[in-house]
Amino acid sequence: MIPLRDTISTENFPVVNYAIILVNISVYLLQLSLGEGPSLNRFIITYSLIPAKFSDPALIQLFSIKQQIFSFFSFIFLHGGFTHILFNMWSLYIFGDNVEDRIGHFRYLAFYLLCGAASGGSHLLFNISSDIPVVGASGAIAGVMGAYFILYPNSRILTLIPIIIIPWFIEIPAFIFLGIWIILQIINAMGSYGVASGIAWWAHIGGFISGIIFLKLFLVIPETGLSDRLRTITHKKKTPRLQIIRPVNTGADINHYGLIHITPYEALTGTKKLVNIPIGFTKRLVRVAVPPGIREGKRFRLKGLGKRSADG
Repeated sequence: MIPLRDTISTENFPVVNYAIILVNISVYLLQLSLGEGPSLNRFIITYSLIPAKFSDPALIQLFSIKQQIFSFFSFIFLHGGFTHILFNMWSLYIFGDNVEDRIGHFRYLAFYLLCGAASGGSHLLFNISSDIPVVGASGAIAGVMGAYFILYPNSRILTLIPIIIIPWFIEIPAFIFLGIWIILQIINAMGSYGVASGIAWWAHIGGFISGIIFLKLFLVIPETGLSDRLRTITHKKKTPRLQIIRPVNTGADINHYGLIHITPYEALTGTKKLVNIPIGFTKRLVRVAVPPGIREGKRFRLKGLGKRSADG
């Protein structure tokens, strides 16, 4: 299952989430610049998470305590290849902005780093003697997904499911999508040993669980005044141009009704939206022009979408 987008829009620009993605890409480009050889190997050994650093006396003495602690955070910015970083950053792009929007920019940064460290600790717990370097942001991103699972269970995830050579697109409720994802991680972890498969399953599981725990904690911790000022700066003036509306009717009324979401700025200045309206097994894409000075509760009739009523 490949997530393509979710249906929850954000009120604030996700500056921290984008910054994390940028740092990951920058570190990956640095890895590529080192080429294949001793320089890259030394870089990976220094900054990746290697459980044997904490269990093998011969390795323990090669790294200081600061280096060992730092590796719990640095390994989440390293990646093993283009596909690895592509899928990780795409998942972070889809789920991270909503979590940042909910808990605030600075808390989100601390949340992300702590989830990454906790995922490393989970991997360490189940693979204490492994000398295989662990790299990748997937454990930290699993924490973000765990938080999303709690915050937005009814959000819908547009998902690509490739069936042989036929792409199948389907919207799946977030709690089902993420529930299936974590179950698959547990099944794979139970059926594998360490990272023999090349994937640190226990890091994913630990990250997901820690994301739920840290979310509960961070929602209790109040935001600082600096966070409030940053929210003011990053607050979006516009809602997404493309919106999905699922119209419903009320009792005997033959009309179907749906909501277009706009910001106060758009209400004042006017805006144009592309509205995707599922009707049965078909979807209609309609351009809606919202005039300036609109008020909440104003109704629009969408031309061309009506059906002839019983009285003609």
